[in-house]
Amino acid sequence: MVSGPRLDFPDQVPYEAYVHAGALHSLQQPLSKDPGEMSFLMVSQVMELWFGLSCHELREAQRLLREDDVWGALAPLRRTKLHLEGLVAAWNGLRWMTPSDFNRFRELLGEASGFQSAMYRHLEFLLGLKSEALIRPFKRQADLYDELTTALAAPSLWDDVTAVLARRGFDIPAEVLTAGHAGEYVPSPAVERAWVEIYRDDRADNPLYVLGEVLADVAEEFGLWRYKHLTAVQRTMGNKIGSGGSSGAAWLTRSMGRVVFPELWSARTVI
Repeated sequence: MVSGPRLDFPDQVPYEAYVHAGALHSLQQPLSKDPGEMSFLMVSQVMELWFGLSCHELREAQRLLREDDVWGALAPLRRTKLHLEGLVAAWNGLRWMTPSDFNRFRELLGEASGFQSAMYRHLEFLLGLKSEALIRPFKRQADLYDELTTALAAPSLWDDVTAVLARRGFDIPAEVLTAGHAGEYVPSPAVERAWVEIYRDDRADNPLYVLGEVLADVAEEFGLWRYKHLTAVQRTMGNKIGSGGSSGAAWLTRSMGRVVFPELWSARTVI
């Protein structure tokens, strides 16, 4: 006999108690009566959740790499790649938006801009894209500013990967291992040479080779998200100044020039 789902509960529905769906659905507070603004607001909030989840996975990968568990670190990195695919797909929820659609509520946003997302900054810092200037908007929010200052000074995922290479016998100068902890990372010829050597042994049982390919997947998906961001801005705003005072599309174009895991890509020119 097939029984149906349980329909009576003594207290709160267990799904609600676990997911807090009611709280999530109470967070949408549009500033206009334009029906399209809800899409813009919710897609932005969904992206914030993807940012947070990606950061969670990257920190787990860091923990495992610090324990020298390269094989173990692959699982959270592969999950990160899938989460970033979700981020890329989230832009599809705004493909309907024309300049006229956006202009119906854009002025109500004031100076609010995705440029000001603290969680996105955490994601960039974890991926090795660091800039002290980008935490200035949070100076008057002590908790966020302290968190971002700590993240800026902490090793990135790429720093932890490079430390693994050094422990595995590759000739990585000591100064390279700490160069990216605070401030913009400068690519190292020594790290590039290590990856060239790793890729000469492209067996499926070589953990460093597999790690390189998984990291390339993560970097590629992150790059796709940045490209989709640029095209979404161009589609709705052209080359107007961004809501937060940035140069809009021009800023995003320049930021895309900052490469995630640079030596992993430059090594491919040598291989």
